[in-house]
Amino acid sequence: MNNTHYPFDAETWEQLPGFFDNLPGAVHLHYWGIEDASDEEQETAVLCRALASHFDKINLKQFSRRKNYNFWPVLGVMGDKDGQPVDYGVRIIGWPKGYQLTSLITAIQVVSFQAQTLEPLTRIQLTKLPSEVTIEVLSAADDEGGALVAKIAFGLAVANEKVKSYLIMADEFPQALIRHSAYTLPHTVVNGRVHIEGVIDEPMMMKHIAQAIKLNHNK
Repeated sequence: MNNTHYPFDAETWEQLPGFFDNLPGAVHLHYWGIEDASDEEQETAVLCRALASHFDKINLKQFSRRKNYNFWPVLGVMGDKDGQPVDYGVRIIGWPKGYQLTSLITAIQVVSFQAQTLEPLTRIQLTKLPSEVTIEVLSAADDEGGALVAKIAFGLAVANEKVKSYLIMADEFPQALIRHSAYTLPHTVVNGRVHIEGVIDEPMMMKHIAQAIKLNHNK
């Protein structure tokens, strides 16, 4: 590590090796955005370059904006197979600052460790998913609970290819709050139909996923 504190303070720099020095597998960060288009895009790019330059297991590729996203920047946190990215559907939308820096750290760890912390029952339930699931976690820089929910959502995506998980920085994109009628954070939306307010655990998340799948099948 060097003495550069930006984009982290000294305390955070001291803590990061404990999170990243012993990752079992490489992680590929894919950044979509235009750095000079917004502060959020610029700061996120700086953040990603800092991580990739300091930790051997973290790689970075930068791309311009993609039409299929409504907000930028977008971070894809991907695994590795023979040096090539493996996309598990883990995404962070917006600049992951404040408590959501923890979500980025968690996403990198979850991908590298292949979601090993998921409960055995959760893994069994995931094998029985009959259809695809999209989990959107709306959070903010000052929302500590969002990081807890995001960890579960990311783990589910890594553990099963049918699950895609998005952490959305709703303080940067209030349109997302309006679209989902979210009044408190964290606010989790499963398949665009089932809404959950507050912090939930794995069993509760799986219960709401089952409800969302049932609703979709009954349309």
